[in-house]
Amino acid sequence: MKSNFSRFAAVLLAAMLLFTAFVGCSKENKTAEDIQEVFTLKLGFDAEFPPYGYRDENGDYVGFDIDMAKALCSRLGWNIELIPIDWDSKDFELESGSIDCIWNGFTMNGREDQYTWTDAYMDNSQVFITRAADGITDFAGLAGKVVSAQKESAAETALKEEENADLLSSFASLELCANYNTAFMELESGAIDAIAMDIGVAKFQMKGRSDAFAILEQPLQAEQYGIGFKLGNTELRDKVQAELMNMVSDGTFAQISNNWFGYDVCILGK
Repeated sequence: MKSNFSRFAAVLLAAMLLFTAFVGCSKENKTAEDIQEVFTLKLGFDAEFPPYGYRDENGDYVGFDIDMAKALCSRLGWNIELIPIDWDSKDFELESGSIDCIWNGFTMNGREDQYTWTDAYMDNSQVFITRAADGITDFAGLAGKVVSAQKESAAETALKEEENADLLSSFASLELCANYNTAFMELESGAIDAIAMDIGVAKFQMKGRSDAFAILEQPLQAEQYGIGFKLGNTELRDKVQAELMNMVSDGTFAQISNNWFGYDVCILGK
């Protein structure tokens, strides 16, 4: 009887050890093969650049580009982290890995060799905004005026190009602002006389107060928007680019665009 019990105990112990080893092996295999960390896209943006990215009255980050990025990440099964940045520190943030891309009404023109870009997804122009009451209708009317542009913006770059040297020298001064919300308050108060800026942002800022401001018909510069990645990061760019094209094909891009602008701004594939 004792011998039979001993044999039974030995068999039971061996079975338990085998089961434990099997479970351990299964857990190990699952960790290696089945448990994969979900990618998080760290999106860098200027939080004071409506309608592309900004903080709303509830304190939430919203905007056309943010909605686009959220939709893209959802479709790819990615998480998204919205990271507001100082615009003049954008290159440092990208180089250091703090962000994966700049997706925020980001002008490609003049920066083609500084970043790895998606194809342009939107046309945009740099224009001048003035007080309607001042009656300025062309570049000649800006002579002797104080003009503002956002620091490190496409407007600042355009104004400092050689082809616009005469225009720039005609100003009383060019002031650089941190964001366009501040610039519009300064324009309204009379501290400055004009703002050079993206037409999409200008139209958004002028909603409900178009009688107070005017857009000069002559553009300072035509430009296009793209998504900028660290130079050489073609792998991530290609994944984003491919899904953007899918969003164009199934109408998602147009739907988000219509929500923000009332029409389809997309130039991808056109």
